[in-house]
Amino acid sequence: MIIEKVIGNVEKVSTEGRHIEKVYLSSDDLVKRIQRVTTDHGKEVGIRLKEPKDLIDGDILYMDDRNMIVVSVTSDDLLVLRPVTIKQMGEIAHQLGNRHLPAQFEENVMLVQYDYLVEELLEQLGVPYSREERKVKKAFRHIGHSHG
Repeated sequence: MIIEKVIGNVEKVSTEGRHIEKVYLSSDDLVKRIQRVTTDHGKEVGIRLKEPKDLIDGDILYMDDRNMIVVSVTSDDLLVLRPVTIKQMGEIAHQLGNRHLPAQFEENVMLVQYDYLVEELLEQLGVPYSREERKVKKAFRHIGHSHG
């Protein structure tokens, strides 16, 4: 089976009465338009998306009257930052931006993929953080940039 488009997302489409098979992907794999994956029931699926769109957690790759194949993102090793002041937030955002590290935001926390150097920086700056295994909905996306 070759998947060429995402049908929808389980947050907006009813799954009631359908058997759900999951395709487990790392957040890094969400940006790949072409890949071969295996469902949790052992079915091989080819993904060849026609649109340049990142996959997100809960995307429906296949659906009929009885079955669905859904993307499920595996947990990442993350640093969860909880800056206390706007100054602290600005300082850490500036430092991470200089390193071109992608970040995501959920409610009042900033998420970055674990890196021991970033952890040392957080310690030096006194930014409250924790290291957690956490599932993100979308890929960590690097923004193209050069200092040319």
